[in-house]
Amino acid sequence: MNNNKTTDAVALPASTHWIGPAAFALLAFAANSIFCRLALVNDAIDPHSFTAVRLLSGAAFLLLLVRLRHPGTPLGGSWKGALALFLYAWLFSIAYVQLGAGVGALILFGAVQITMFAVSWLRGDGVAPRVLLGMLIAFAGLTALLLPGANAPAPVSALTMVVSGMAWGAYSLIGKGSTHPVRDTAGNFTRALPLLLVPALAAVLAGHLRIGSAGLLYALGSGILASGAGYAVWYGVLKQISAQQAATLQLSVPVIAALGGVMVLSEPVSLRLVGASVVVLGGVGLALAGRQRG
Repeated sequence: MNNNKTTDAVALPASTHWIGPAAFALLAFAANSIFCRLALVNDAIDPHSFTAVRLLSGAAFLLLLVRLRHPGTPLGGSWKGALALFLYAWLFSIAYVQLGAGVGALILFGAVQITMFAVSWLRGDGVAPRVLLGMLIAFAGLTALLLPGANAPAPVSALTMVVSGMAWGAYSLIGKGSTHPVRDTAGNFTRALPLLLVPALAAVLAGHLRIGSAGLLYALGSGILASGAGYAVWYGVLKQISAQQAATLQLSVPVIAALGGVMVLSEPVSLRLVGASVVVLGGVGLALAGRQRG
């Protein structure tokens, strides 16, 4: 048992050491948006195939990691975690076919935030005033960055992204009970694989099955690096912070994704982007300054 705790230490940061893994996980979340945007906007792969490759490659990576680090030990996770993961990943890909990256990220993480705060409140956890204020500041910064000047999102795609965000919020809440993040994440990914029959059928019925070489590479990057590694680390971070702070922390992802778009996709840098980034990250910092376990 001691060996398990030692080998899982990278995913279970103690004290302030959770900050580095949290930064890695948030970068991974933002990378998923970039990978998905690159693949789907250029029609390099269809959303159903992107989801399948993403989950398959993530599961393969995590299974290999578990077998190397914990040979002979059973996988963790749960079917409810697998369902939440699958719904998030599949609906995320579908929604991004029509939604712009910025608007999609705002809808996604806004839904994540509302879901996690609502469930936490219903459980009687309460919301610390400083955490609530930080969340409101961060959300105001996101609104200033993403809503003005953006085209109104397609209603069906926006609703799809809302449900995706709710699923990710549920997955994050489930992860707060994780004792072995890598094994639990591997178990969730593995259990999600049979559910891929649903997008496979959808792709056949839609008659738009496409897997180009570039799209395949983007999906593999999303599955192995941004999802497999990122989500395992995130499950470890979740035990170090409260549900409210985890929700607020994720509000920084759209800003990171927007900055990634500047560097990767050559999108223009604006004063509004810089100003909103300062506001969002400042709100996140305020919320985390009053961190309490929950």
